[in-house]
Amino acid sequence: MLPKISKILYATGIGAGAPYVFRYALAMANQHDAQIIAVSALEPLSTFARSMVELHISHEKLEKLHQTAQMETKERLRERINRLCEKECASDTQYRQRVSEIRIEEGLPDQVILAAAREYAVDLIIMGSHRHTVLGDALLGSTTHKVLHGAAQPVLVVRIPHGFHEEGF
Repeated sequence: MLPKISKILYATGIGAGAPYVFRYALAMANQHDAQIIAVSALEPLSTFARSMVELHISHEKLEKLHQTAQMETKERLRERINRLCEKECASDTQYRQRVSEIRIEEGLPDQVILAAAREYAVDLIIMGSHRHTVLGDALLGSTTHKVLHGAAQPVLVVRIPHGFHEEGF
């Protein structure tokens, strides 16, 4: 007997494949009468990038700019995820209640996803993956690979079709 799925973490970078992956999260949530927690990560500036910027502006000014940009970016991401949810759930009131929270955190994507999965004690993580070359994955790693190996719960990886792009969200 399979364990009950009551909480699903939908991890998204809100890229072109987001609607495709979100539909899987909605279908699983509907099938299992589960809640969805949407999570997105804002990657911090690298040390090198910060030092390059600080050559031209003060550390204090950089911090102020960073905080402002972070707040604006979080709000834009939240709006895009909300728009995606509204678009996909427009015809079904039951689906509209599936997304219980949208969380946007600064940090490395795999770490943000794994921390949220632990914090919310989710039963399943759903995320998308693009085609990568073997060499590219070996050199750079991938968020999906890191989540697969770091998660305590099952991870459903949805392969985003090559060239998939959907307008309007």
